[in-house]
Amino acid sequence: MSVVDPVRVHGVSFRYANAAGAALHDVSLGVRAGECVVLCGASGCGKTTLTRVVNGLAPAFFHGDLDGSAVTCGVDAARGPVDRLTPLAGSVFQNPKTQYFNANTTDELAFPCENMGMPADEIGRRVADVARRFDVTGLLDRDAFRLSGGQRQRIAVAAATVLGPRLVVMDEPTGNLDAAAVDDMRRAVIRLKAEGVAVLIAEHRLAWLNGVADRYVLCERGRITREWDAGEFLAMPAGRVADLGLRATDLGPARSRVARLKASAPAVGGADDGALLRTEGLVVGYGGRSRRASPLRRRGRGERRDAFRRAIPDMALRRGEIVGLMGRNGAGKTTLVRTLTGLSRPLSGRILLDGAPARARGLMRVGFLVMQDVNQQLFADSVRGELSLGMDPSDGDLAARRERLLDDLDLADVADRHPMSLSGGQKQRVAIGSALMCGKGLIVLDEPTSGLDRPRMERVGALLRDLARRGAAVLVVTHDEELAAGWCDRVIGMSS
Repeated sequence: MSVVDPVRVHGVSFRYANAAGAALHDVSLGVRAGECVVLCGASGCGKTTLTRVVNGLAPAFFHGDLDGSAVTCGVDAARGPVDRLTPLAGSVFQNPKTQYFNANTTDELAFPCENMGMPADEIGRRVADVARRFDVTGLLDRDAFRLSGGQRQRIAVAAATVLGPRLVVMDEPTGNLDAAAVDDMRRAVIRLKAEGVAVLIAEHRLAWLNGVADRYVLCERGRITREWDAGEFLAMPAGRVADLGLRATDLGPARSRVARLKASAPAVGGADDGALLRTEGLVVGYGGRSRRASPLRRRGRGERRDAFRRAIPDMALRRGEIVGLMGRNGAGKTTLVRTLTGLSRPLSGRILLDGAPARARGLMRVGFLVMQDVNQQLFADSVRGELSLGMDPSDGDLAARRERLLDDLDLADVADRHPMSLSGGQKQRVAIGSALMCGKGLIVLDEPTSGLDRPRMERVGALLRDLARRGAAVLVVTHDEELAAGWCDRVIGMSS
C-alpha cells in the first residue's frame, strides 16, 4: 500500500475491555484517496469496530487492547492523540444523536470549525458551502431535536465534511433516510470521491452504492474473509448475495411490489369493517417555542419559532394486518405514530378505537410503540429483564415465552448483559422483543430494521407476521423497501 493511502490497517486485532473474546482478528485493509470501500456482513461481524479503529475512537474512547498497526491519514490512529485526526477524518455514526454537540443545527455545522479556532467569516463561509453541497440549507437554524431521524443524519453527514477531511468514515449512514435522501447521500459520496476524499462505509443497505463503491469487503466473526471489486460483486446472482446474508443489490423488484401495495387497497374501508383503530379529520403536530436564531444564520435575526402540523388523510388499521407507513423524512410519520399510541395529543380531529372516540390513556393501553431511537425505552439492567418488564410475574408461561423470543431474535447469548452495552442492531431487537411480549392489540414500530442485516430483517418480518396472525394490528414506519415489499399487506404513502 502507498504511504499516502488515507487508511492503512495491517494485522489489527482488537478486544474491548472486559469482553470475553476479540472483536477483530488479524485484519488488514487499505483505502486509497478517492476510493469508496464498503464493509458488509452480518450485525456484530466487526464492521463498526473496524471503523472505530480507523477513526481513532478505539481504543482512545472505546477502551480495549489493540495489536497491529492502524495509520489514518499519516497519523497513528491506535496510539496517537485522537484530536490530531479531527481535521483529517470525518465520522458519521449509526445513531446521529450520539455525535451532536449543539441543539441548533447551524451551530452543529459550525462546531468543528470553532473547535479548530477558525475566524467567524471563514466559519460562516464553510457552513453555507457544506449546507448547499448536502442540500440541508432548509434545515439550518432548526432545533436538532425537532428533526426527524433522517434529517438529523443529513446534518451529521454535512458536519463530518465541514473541515474538508481526507477521509470520511460512515457507519450505516442511510439507516433512517428516505429514498430521496439516499439519492442525496449517493451524490454526496460521488462528490467526495471526485474531490479525492477516501470514503469507508459500513453498510447493510447496499443497492444505493451501485456505481459508487469501488470495492466490497466481507467481514465475518471479526475477520475479513472476502474482497471483490465492484464489477465482480455486482455480477453475483441475487441468490448468491442472499446466501452471504447480505441485502439486495437491486431494489427494482421491491420498489415495484411497494408501488402495487400502495395502489392495491384504500386506507379506509366502511365504518363497519371491524377496524381496531380509525382516524377522522386528524391533524398532528406540535407548537413551537421562541428562541434566538444562531448568529451564523445569514438571513433574519432575532426570534424564530419551531412548529409543525400535518393533516392526516383518514386511515384505518385492522387486526391481522401489517400496514407500512412510508414517506419523506420530515413528513410527520413519527409524530403521527406517537399520536396514535397516546404519547402526543392531536391538534384536531379524532381517533376511534373499536368505533368509539379514544383518549390518550386508552391509546396507551391498547398500543405499544417501538421508537426510532430505542435508547429512550430501555430501562432494565439485563436483556432478559427488559423483556419481562411490566409483565405479570404470576403468568406461568412468561419465562418460556421470553426464552423462545430470545432465541427467535438471536439474543440468547446476550440475555444477561445490560441493554445499553449492546450494539445498535441488538438494542433494536430488544425493543422489538418487548413489543412482542406485551400482547397489546396495536403494535407500532418506527424504523424497526434500521441497522439490521438481511437475516435479522427477515426474522423481524416473520415475527411481525406471527403477531398479525394472532390478531394484532401492526403498523410499521419504514424507509426499508425490502421490508415493506416482503412483509406488508398494505402500504400507506405519507406526503410531505
